[in-house]
Amino acid sequence: MSGSRSDEALQRAMFALNGQRPNDAERIAGEVLKKDPRHAGALYILGCALLAQERGKDAVVPLEAAARGRHDPQIDTQLGIALREAGRQEDALARLKRTAKRHPTFVPALHELGRLLVAMGNYDEAIETLNRAVELAPLTPQLSVQLGYALLSRRRFAEAKVAFARALEISPNSADALFGIAKAHRDGGENQAAAQHFRHYLTVAPDDQGGWLHLAHCLLELGQIDAAHDCFRTAARGDQRRYGAALSSIVAAGRGRFWLKRSAAARFFRGE
Repeated sequence: MSGSRSDEALQRAMFALNGQRPNDAERIAGEVLKKDPRHAGALYILGCALLAQERGKDAVVPLEAAARGRHDPQIDTQLGIALREAGRQEDALARLKRTAKRHPTFVPALHELGRLLVAMGNYDEAIETLNRAVELAPLTPQLSVQLGYALLSRRRFAEAKVAFARALEISPNSADALFGIAKAHRDGGENQAAAQHFRHYLTVAPDDQGGWLHLAHCLLELGQIDAAHDCFRTAARGDQRRYGAALSSIVAAGRGRFWLKRSAAARFFRGE
């Protein structure tokens, strides 16, 4: 395949990838690689297509080949993601740290590094990394959301609320930011504000059982018992697992309920 034909094919592959058609992108990149197995652009697109299909382990080999002999922050960041998804956290950490050091203003690398550090429980380092990313890209809401959750993990509730509020200024209906700010208020003992945010969150994610259970516990603490019980009932609707989780949650609550007979609990959740 000539250079011009390869370039044209890879443009089509990238178009397919951006159009959420990773299978087509994989196929087109594979055709280029049959003619030129070392083509860095095709290897990169193939790796990204595999990542988009949640095949992180398969994506490692082409992305490693694409990255070889280069210091391309985009390729290295995608390789870091692939290594993380393949369960190779330490390798991913080393790759992303090296990329962030070589390219300190490349926000995607900082974002992925911060995300990985949170997953590994290195919250303080994650906060430092994500703060740098937010400074570079303050209008990217997901960075503030990630920072907020890292701060929550360190029980820095006031700072977490600021981070989530910044994300909500940019994206008012961000489910992650709404849940995060509600959780920051609840964990800080501010149940009234938490309930407000959980209600807003549930307009965006009405089927999330966890949101209904958190709201129920806030309402119990506020003494709004009937409203709390309605939330527990909503959380229980659906399959048996949802019912079991809601039952366990209300029994464990400080102001919850307890039944000696299963039939009595079942009647409660039916609203009888």
